[in-house]
Amino acid sequence: MDENINEPAVAYQKRHYTIQEYLELEKAATVKHEYYQGEIFAMSGAGDNHNEIFSNVFGEIAYKLKGTPCRPYGSDKRMHIPENTLFTYPDISIYCNGITHSDMDEDTSILPSIIIEILSPSTRNYDRGKKFNLYKDIPSLKEYIMIDSQSVSVRAYHIDEERNWILNEHQEITDTVSFISMGFNMVLADIYEYVNFSAKQMIDKRSQV
Repeated sequence: MDENINEPAVAYQKRHYTIQEYLELEKAATVKHEYYQGEIFAMSGAGDNHNEIFSNVFGEIAYKLKGTPCRPYGSDKRMHIPENTLFTYPDISIYCNGITHSDMDEDTSILPSIIIEILSPSTRNYDRGKKFNLYKDIPSLKEYIMIDSQSVSVRAYHIDEERNWILNEHQEITDTVSFISMGFNMVLADIYEYVNFSAKQMIDKRSQV
């Protein structure tokens, strides 16, 4: 499977935009956009399953991190990766060393510890492929977790002492995902509480395997 298909659609006319131009356009925009190497891309909206998963995961993480130096944020938190120019809005990002703002914009943060993306049909391959490769450039990143919204499937990556990314996959509702750098676990049954998979979603998911 080509991991680079289904990238976000180009949102503005095809030309090179500076970061300053992107940030000015984003201030006036009614929807979120990504920026990468001069191009601006529209980000897709979220369906019911996506929103249920977000509520389940964010609430659990916020509770488990209470009293620690780590803080979780939702998709309104814009993140910048200076190493490769990407500006984006992860579904959930966790910062453990306070908030460091981008030199380009005081409302944009850098250096998250964990990123969690909730996969939709339109972004699944992008989040697994090109976007993950861009996230690997974040020097502070310790874990990258992808949660499928169309079936029970969680891909949890963590970086080891040799700076290698190790994958743990979970596809059973009774499985447990370990947030290794945070020191806590989450059962998939809690992640997928109130989530309903239609027969069509399950068929579509099997056809992509």
